[in-house]
Amino acid sequence: MANLQALADALIKGDRNTVVELIHKAIDEDLKPKEILENGLIAGMDVVGKRFKANEIYVPEVLIAARAMHAAMDVLEPKLIEAGVEPVGTAVIGTVKGDLHDIGKNLVAMMFTGAGLKVVDIGTDVSPEKFVETCKAEQAGVCAMSALLTTTMSQMGSIIKAVKDAGLAAKTMIGGAPVTQAFADEVGADGYAADAASAADLAKELIGA
Repeated sequence: MANLQALADALIKGDRNTVVELIHKAIDEDLKPKEILENGLIAGMDVVGKRFKANEIYVPEVLIAARAMHAAMDVLEPKLIEAGVEPVGTAVIGTVKGDLHDIGKNLVAMMFTGAGLKVVDIGTDVSPEKFVETCKAEQAGVCAMSALLTTTMSQMGSIIKAVKDAGLAAKTMIGGAPVTQAFADEVGADGYAADAASAADLAKELIGA
């Protein structure tokens, strides 16, 4: 377990090289991939999320931790698949049509991964059709959309309607600088999160994980 604590600590610091080194070490020591994921990576991202929420760290630090998490998952993912470890659910995430901002979306995607979800990132400027098509193909539990411009927020309503009209089981959640809980209620979203860490908690809640 000591190694997994060290792994979590290295991830919190965003020390990518140490994270990858410790993942390899843990695999060599025959630790279960699920244990490495939960007690090392998810535990570390959990701390990052809490500190981010409490304004103890900011976007650059979260992005550095997220980069380390990415590198770790590149090594660990094949082992998880081999061991038959299922993600807690699948989340499709994208920035809505007409909007090319992706920092917020990328942060949320990393927090989702850090919470044990399978993430399908469909990028920016995504049409309602593309959201529906991907949610259907991936049997997503969550359809998460981001907007940074007030002019593109209305797209969220179109996507939520399209998801519902297609009869998909995916829960819809929205976020982004101009988005509010009141707007989420207005467009009929299943959930709204003000920051990336809250978004991960909300996604797990929505899929009952």
